[in-house]
Amino acid sequence: MTISKEKVVTLTYELRVDDNKGDVVETVKEEKPFVFLYGVGLMLPKFEEHLDGLKATDKFEFTLKCEDAYGLATEEAVMDLPKNIFEVEGEIEEGLLVEGNVIPMQNDDGNKFNGVIMEVGEENVKMDFNHPLAGDNLHFAGNIIEVREATKEEIEHGHVH
Repeated sequence: MTISKEKVVTLTYELRVDDNKGDVVETVKEEKPFVFLYGVGLMLPKFEEHLDGLKATDKFEFTLKCEDAYGLATEEAVMDLPKNIFEVEGEIEEGLLVEGNVIPMQNDDGNKFNGVIMEVGEENVKMDFNHPLAGDNLHFAGNIIEVREATKEEIEHGHVH
């Protein structure tokens, strides 16, 4: 069976920045493989495009340019937020507002984002909401372990169970 829309794909990979000699960002091994529903919009489109038509036991290796991955880092994703939004019952947790900390946040629409604290001022906190890999080319190398039909329930819910 080959990878195509609404198939469940199980794979391993090593992700490096830039090319096959770049720093390793993530390694997914066979003991805990990555499993996803192909073609439903959960993955980077160009990532899926490179896997299209592969089958179990196939190897893959490709590089995504940053524009096809997480895009370029933008100044619009860097924001000054009032310090008081970090208060719980009038207090800010000790050690929370420290440069470099990654804080899970949520906007008014309920969308979740991670922000990195860049600077803590008297009244504001400067946070960077760019994806950590924004501006980086991503190099993937791995193996397809399994390709199977998705269940009706998986297709209806848009993810693997």
